[in-house]
Amino acid sequence: MVATVLIVDDEPLNVDLLEQELAAAGYRTLSAANGEEALTVAKALPDLVLLDVMMEGLDGYAVCERLKANDATRTIPVIFLTALTDSFEKVRAFSVGAVDYVTKPFETGELLARVGTHIALRREIEAHRKSRSTIQYLVEEIRSDRDAMVGESPALRHVREQIAQVAPTDSTVLIQGETGTGKELVARAIHELSLRRERPLIKVNCAALPRDLVESELFGHEKGAFTGATQQRRGRFELADGGTLFLDEAGELPLDTQAKLLRVLQEREFDRVGGTRSLRTDVRVIAATNRDLHARVEDGGFRADLYYRLNVFPIVVPPLRERRDDIPGLVRHFVAKAARKLGRTLDGISPAFVERACAYAWPGNIRELENLVERAAIMSRGAVLDAVDLFSSASATASEKTPAVMAGDAMLEAVERAHIQQVLERTRWVIEGERGAARILGLNPSTLRGRLRKLGIRKTS
Repeated sequence: MVATVLIVDDEPLNVDLLEQELAAAGYRTLSAANGEEALTVAKALPDLVLLDVMMEGLDGYAVCERLKANDATRTIPVIFLTALTDSFEKVRAFSVGAVDYVTKPFETGELLARVGTHIALRREIEAHRKSRSTIQYLVEEIRSDRDAMVGESPALRHVREQIAQVAPTDSTVLIQGETGTGKELVARAIHELSLRRERPLIKVNCAALPRDLVESELFGHEKGAFTGATQQRRGRFELADGGTLFLDEAGELPLDTQAKLLRVLQEREFDRVGGTRSLRTDVRVIAATNRDLHARVEDGGFRADLYYRLNVFPIVVPPLRERRDDIPGLVRHFVAKAARKLGRTLDGISPAFVERACAYAWPGNIRELENLVERAAIMSRGAVLDAVDLFSSASATASEKTPAVMAGDAMLEAVERAHIQQVLERTRWVIEGERGAARILGLNPSTLRGRLRKLGIRKTS
């Protein structure tokens, strides 16, 4: 980026000479013939000011003092140009805020070197300041996310009490709750209050892992363990050593992986895929699920021994509809977060918006609330959040389910289960390949496996 230098001198010949030399060196120039004009031109925010001392009206010292008194121009470096050589004048120049002092007549090379040095220094300082601001913003975002368990309802206070009880221990925790209730926030809070807080918190979304790569992700693999394993890879248990491993959607783990996870919890050791020796690990496990694991145990979809191992200290996160007193505070929290993210100023929230938020069912819980607030922040034209109409569309698509709707959902699941089972029987339970069930159903193989786990479909012997 081309730097701009403002030349302030009441001698036109001096201005012409400096403009030529600076232009030849690649700088853009502005000029002013007196102090008053200099203050006006400086509003363009040049990168540096070359300032003559002896001028009629406002002299260089007065101009420099005014530049330094203005927030907009305070950081612009000023180099004085003068024929005065007295030491007192030099001291006075620095006392009013100048960064350098060049005596006339000057050597062009020396002047250009000083100009380049001070412009580069200013840019480095600005970059450092912006970097610190960015880091501070990220720290505040992380802190706000970490402290985002907003509310004082009895239900949330009970969750906080449970967190405080279990955090100092190394006990395994099972966090249960509907989608979007903030289970990960609870896990983070436990980790931050534990003795392991200086070590990593590693998250694994078990539902998002392809079935054939689950064990590699959790336990790692050796080079050549399978096709595509071109190098050794550390798993999540190794990465979390000394810290905490958060298994989100743990109810979606395949049965064979559940057996190996049970071994880690019991014996504190595991094998990499393709490995020949066992590795020790010191990891605290926190699991979360939005499914009824006890029911999954009853229908054979989850190992009973693993369930009891995970369920040492259960925490149930309440849905938002059971803590409506917290909604106004959550709205304020998410409005502030959305304003920072969007770079907008939002000074208030319309009472109607808060009223509708408190009355709405929030089937998607806190995640739905955060998304709707951000959408409202985008749509609100003024400084007050007031996009009340959003609740009409939200209610139309995601209102509380009536018994009839719930029965309809169950019917749809039954139809989907029957259809998938029919396709699997036709393909003799082959999932992948040209004639596999995934291809026939138009699904990714890993997506189909996820649906099989969710619908409780298992191959019968």
